[in-house]
Amino acid sequence: MSISIKSPKGSFTIMNELVLPNDTNTLNNLMGGRLLHWMDIAAAISAQKHCNNIVVTASVDNVSFKHAIKLGDVITIEAVVTRAFSTSMEVRLDVWAENIPSGTRIKSNEAFYTFVAIDAEGKTVTVPEIEPENEVEKKLFDGALRRRQLRLILAGKMKADDATELKALFTSSN
Repeated sequence: MSISIKSPKGSFTIMNELVLPNDTNTLNNLMGGRLLHWMDIAAAISAQKHCNNIVVTASVDNVSFKHAIKLGDVITIEAVVTRAFSTSMEVRLDVWAENIPSGTRIKSNEAFYTFVAIDAEGKTVTVPEIEPENEVEKKLFDGALRRRQLRLILAGKMKADDATELKALFTSSN
């Protein structure tokens, strides 16, 4: 028997990585592609925890690099499912870089990834719904539909005129 509604906290995942020489560029900064790889793994674990199925990456939203991550830093990636749709899930990621010797910790990245749940034959499967439990979770949950509509428009899978949640941001009810 499957659970049809879950809390975001059930999908919460923390992943840590140490930035080693093989992970850096010639400036001793973490390569962006390596970070995206780690983020994809953390987000996939979170999505799998939510739906108890195999998941595949469907999309990655804009990822901005706010601060350089240096050789020797410890990366902490926090991932949580913010909303579930029929067969897909949006996962929020926050990335922190910590220099343990100096005791400094800074947020370096945030992003949203989308995953689709599949079965062993590669067919999509329905995922449990999410029920937010606090104001932060509710805000992320509410914004997820607008972010999803924007993703679908950019992918050519939805017409802008059909994006009612997005249009509501730009039109006044007065």
